[in-house]
Amino acid sequence: MEHFDRTALRELAFALLTQGGLEPDKAETVSELLTQTDEIGVTTHGISMLSYYLPELANGRMTCSGSHDVLCDSKIAQVLDGNYLPGHWVMQQAIESCMARASEAGMAAMAIRRSHHIGCLSTLTRIAALKGFVCYIATSDPSGRWVAPFGGVEPLLTPNPWAIGYPSSTHPVLIDTCASITTVSKVREHINSGTEFEHAWMLGSDGSATTDPNVVNAKPKGSILPVGGMDHGHKGFAMGLMVEMLTQALAGHGRVEAPDRWGANVFLQVLDPEAFGGRDAFLAQVDHVNDACRTSRPIPGRDPVRIPGDRAARRREEASAAGIALPNEVLERIRSCAADAHLPFPDSLPDTKS
Repeated sequence: MEHFDRTALRELAFALLTQGGLEPDKAETVSELLTQTDEIGVTTHGISMLSYYLPELANGRMTCSGSHDVLCDSKIAQVLDGNYLPGHWVMQQAIESCMARASEAGMAAMAIRRSHHIGCLSTLTRIAALKGFVCYIATSDPSGRWVAPFGGVEPLLTPNPWAIGYPSSTHPVLIDTCASITTVSKVREHINSGTEFEHAWMLGSDGSATTDPNVVNAKPKGSILPVGGMDHGHKGFAMGLMVEMLTQALAGHGRVEAPDRWGANVFLQVLDPEAFGGRDAFLAQVDHVNDACRTSRPIPGRDPVRIPGDRAARRREEASAAGIALPNEVLERIRSCAADAHLPFPDSLPDTKS
């Protein structure tokens, strides 16, 4: 791991995106949220994504300019067409809209079709949680086929992640998971680094569970197992169907239209605790459960129980003190992007532990 100044990384991301043709206001949002993602330690979805976004900009499959379209607006519920604009920018607009409406009505929801990839969901739910809201996000890609339905071998669904962020008296609780047992980004990371998974999280086209990530590139193609794996994968499969419904059926656009470009359909919901039992009561309940979990007796030889969001908060503190840590696999790809764009790569920070 090498450590880097967050401003230097953000400025590099901004330069790469604008040189790639993205409008400056959108590049500013994307570069900032990618940097925030690396700050919380989710390096699979931070600036490493630039190596995938830049080719999308170059071939016109990520829209460089313009705005989303509002297709339906009933005040509490909206439907947007993201027009394949960068997902971080689309989601920033969507979350701000839903927070404003939730402040008035207690809740607001939005279905989004045809956004581009929206990045790390915890980074997005954290935006609303820091302002006192509960924020739920689910996303799918109608063009993607990575996960087989439970009992089948043909990949038909995407990992279909979902996340919920909500405030506590310390830092936001950030629950971020998906209907598959691992993510596409993790599969790519293992393929790029030439390593296999520690557990049999993949499914070969013959129906056998395997640790080999390369089955997704085989012919016939293998897949990622749903949550629960070979034993209880019906639970992950059901979760995946729920996400498909929320993100595609409610948006009125999805696999029926058979899109052929990388994108994201999204369901977003924002709730204001004040409109329910009140903010103080909300925090009292959340803090009580969090404290009870953290102080519960751990399994012998294991670390204390951690609440989702604890590690993100700790990583942010570490990044503030020592810089953002990036693994070699990420650095190789982003250094290559910078070299191709004839941009200097920032120097790593000195090791404060030595």
